[in-house]
Amino acid sequence: MPVAKIKTAEIAKSYGARIVKGGLPARGRNNGTRVAKSDLLLFLDADVLMQKNFLKFCVDEIRRKQLGTATCYARPLSKNILDIIAFEIGNFWIRLLKRLKPYASGFCIFALKKVHNKIRGFDESLKYGEDSHYVERAAKIAKFDVINRVIFTSVRRFEKEGRLKCFAKYIYLTFYRLFKGEVREDVHYKFDHYD
Repeated sequence: MPVAKIKTAEIAKSYGARIVKGGLPARGRNNGTRVAKSDLLLFLDADVLMQKNFLKFCVDEIRRKQLGTATCYARPLSKNILDIIAFEIGNFWIRLLKRLKPYASGFCIFALKKVHNKIRGFDESLKYGEDSHYVERAAKIAKFDVINRVIFTSVRRFEKEGRLKCFAKYIYLTFYRLFKGEVREDVHYKFDHYD
């Protein structure tokens, strides 16, 4: 049975959110930041779930540690053992490299607005990894850390593309970024529908 496409913008609007012109993730995030009034920004994907008090704990931790940018760990919205292993490898990677090469996925990035503005936001020319690139640049001018909380995220891409194919692509792109630099050419990384 086909799953109905969730209308993120319509749902957000029904809760009183201001909707800005989107596009690929970097552009949508930058456009949202231009109208944001808070000094602390939170970038989330539409398909994440948070535990009760997640935001309060994270904001308190960011203030207490005086962080300029932060992320958290992820768990899959799945009971598939391959998904659980993949996410644990990702969490280990984030923990291992947090001081040498800060890494964060776009499903959850906190940043002070002044840090965002100083690094001129997300690089809209990147085809992949704009989220990690953002955190790496932010960490050069402000303290970065991984908050010891988890956010639950969809595995729709794994299910749509196939787990092994998707894992192989992520590993390839991660090492591409490590050894060749940022991904500026098309890598056939399909994002879901966007306006």
